[in-house]
Amino acid sequence: MSKFQKDLTQGSVAKHLILFSLPFLAANFLQALYNMADMFFVGRFNGAVGATAVGVGGQVTILVLNLIAGLAVGGTVLIAQYIGAKRQDDVKRTVGTIFTLYGVAGVALTAIMLVADRYILRLLVSDPLAYPETLKYTNICMAGLIFIFGYNAVSAVLRGMGDSRHPLLFVSVAAALNIGLDALFCGPFGMGAAGAAWATVISQGVSFLLSVWFLRRQKFLFDFHPRSFRVDKDIARQLLRIGLPTSAGGVTVSLSFITLTGVADSIAGLVGTTALSVTGKVNSVAILPALALQASTASMAGQNLGAQKYDRALKTCLTAVGLTLCVTVPMLLLVRTFAVPVTRFFLGTASGGLDPAVAAECVAQSAVYIRSISWDYIFVAGTFNIMGLAMAAGHTRFMLSMSLLSSIVMRVPAALLLGKALGLGLMGMGLAVPATTVLCLFVEAAYLYGGRWKRSRVVAGLVVPVME
Repeated sequence: MSKFQKDLTQGSVAKHLILFSLPFLAANFLQALYNMADMFFVGRFNGAVGATAVGVGGQVTILVLNLIAGLAVGGTVLIAQYIGAKRQDDVKRTVGTIFTLYGVAGVALTAIMLVADRYILRLLVSDPLAYPETLKYTNICMAGLIFIFGYNAVSAVLRGMGDSRHPLLFVSVAAALNIGLDALFCGPFGMGAAGAAWATVISQGVSFLLSVWFLRRQKFLFDFHPRSFRVDKDIARQLLRIGLPTSAGGVTVSLSFITLTGVADSIAGLVGTTALSVTGKVNSVAILPALALQASTASMAGQNLGAQKYDRALKTCLTAVGLTLCVTVPMLLLVRTFAVPVTRFFLGTASGGLDPAVAAECVAQSAVYIRSISWDYIFVAGTFNIMGLAMAAGHTRFMLSMSLLSSIVMRVPAALLLGKALGLGLMGMGLAVPATTVLCLFVEAAYLYGGRWKRSRVVAGLVVPVME
């Protein structure tokens, strides 16, 4: 067994979840921190215009990442179940295939998005001051996609092996470098949103190259030599079978939030897009515990399903729900209490060329939207971790159906109804998010207690018997 692997089929469930999720949580917090640093420094020196550029450009970047997120999910699931089934050769084949597919996708999507992003942004940003800054930020981020993809590929492989500590090391370097470059590029150099984008790309590049150097020094099972980049057809089919529904689901969710940005723009113009941009950064931190425990559930339950330990897999999911609530409930209270100071923290005092009254309205409406959407922090504890179990079982089609249900069928219509038709504005748009999550939770609870996740055949040759 590789020294990067960890057996999650033995010992205390709660202890494993906590020990695995803490480095993952810290890594995601640092990643969110340097994303927030982009908005903080740009907002401080360029006001709402800069904040909108970072927020909307960040949404487009997330959309592109979600196009291939399925490869990471598929890789995590396959590696975890192969480890649980003691199939080491298949682990090696999976790792090589993941890195190769990520490299090809990175090059292809970079070329496509450098042409397509301007057409996407014209649908989202109508303000003549914000559009040019948003385009600059997005173009630079698209040019650096290969580094962002590379880091995500390394992290997916290591987490599938049960190792969440080394991804934390790599992202720590990126966070420290990004914050330092943000302060330099946005402050003394006066580069605005473009400076924040360059800071992100440079820091991601350094982090990825560091991870490759480190893994080669540690005799990792993939040596990163050009001859080692090859695709195993059987593994690739498994990755795509598991991953494509996940990618489609992620893209659906991203598109729904991008659509909400367009709705907010139609309701309140720059004030609306600023509110969604600021709230996006706040949420990126507030839901981190749920995301960390979801990833922990996927890896830990995946190994236990591979070892045919179904009771332990279910216990993993339920324990993760309880642990998540212990953090997200206090987070809800904090966000609701400090919504205005948090908004001012990001937007600062710079007007970015706006009338001071408009700048003040951006702060006030951002706080309204944050408070409305914050109720979602309670309910994601259940939805995220049940989806973690579904991910571990390879039921990504179910995950896709839930993404379509929540994003297209429910969230966007609810936002249009509450925000526009009923005239509740940004408050109504915010309330549409937790309302949608509650409805989805009922469907996911039926999936959990119906036991469908026990009937899984995820990896080729691994037959999991039906357990009723």
